[in-house]
Amino acid sequence: MTDTTGVIADLTAEAAAVDALVAGLAEADWETPTPAPGWRVREQIAHLTFILRIAGFAAAQPEAFVAMTKSLTGGLDAAVEAALKEFEHDPGEVLLSKWRAERDTAIKALAAVPGDQLVPWLVRPLPPYVLACAGMMELFGHGQDVADALGVRPVRTDRLGHLVGFAVRVWDFGYQARNLTPPDAEFRFEITGPSGVRWTFGPEDSPERVTGSAEDFCLLVTRRRHRDDLDLRAEGALADRWLDLAQAYRGPAGEGRRPGQFAD
Repeated sequence: MTDTTGVIADLTAEAAAVDALVAGLAEADWETPTPAPGWRVREQIAHLTFILRIAGFAAAQPEAFVAMTKSLTGGLDAAVEAALKEFEHDPGEVLLSKWRAERDTAIKALAAVPGDQLVPWLVRPLPPYVLACAGMMELFGHGQDVADALGVRPVRTDRLGHLVGFAVRVWDFGYQARNLTPPDAEFRFEITGPSGVRWTFGPEDSPERVTGSAEDFCLLVTRRRHRDDLDLRAEGALADRWLDLAQAYRGPAGEGRRPGQFAD
């Protein structure tokens, strides 16, 4: 069992950082295109609102959540598309209010779940700690899109450690998304946080290793930057291939980002 206290505090702080990006936006700025094709700032916040809504629902009303998922037609992608349409005509102030309400409800609900109790989720039940880490991943990725659209460089902290650990936990998602068989080899990950702290995972003597900064690692696994533009190094052919495939979310990989798309 992993204590959820720390991740809940960091999830709250990460959500507040995303909120700060959009809190003072003029109405026209909500229509700013983001690097995700077809998604404006409003779609990014609407998506986060929907994801936190269902996370809070799963934590607070698990049986009703299971019944809801069984009734879905078209899977999560269709549900996300429907959710975006729900919010598409909201003025920015209204969308901001909905985002804040769903955010606060979800975090409160997750915090109330005992650490040794599973929360039903879209594929299989998850411990609340892991679901909170998945929320960190959503906030990081979609928050980065908003920041890129608005020309803002987010301030990163060691909160990234939760996302790093989550991405290592789901290291094989990129293979699954492409119908590839993950290799049997165990990888070594050596990732350095903003403060200089070093997070390590996997056998110390593995010939397949990935090293680099936590921010760049998180940008890679959320597919918000191309590997060529990141401070990450791979040793071993399998680890090098993993840098091409890495993603910390289920489902299609999406278009990702082009080499050189973002200048420092």
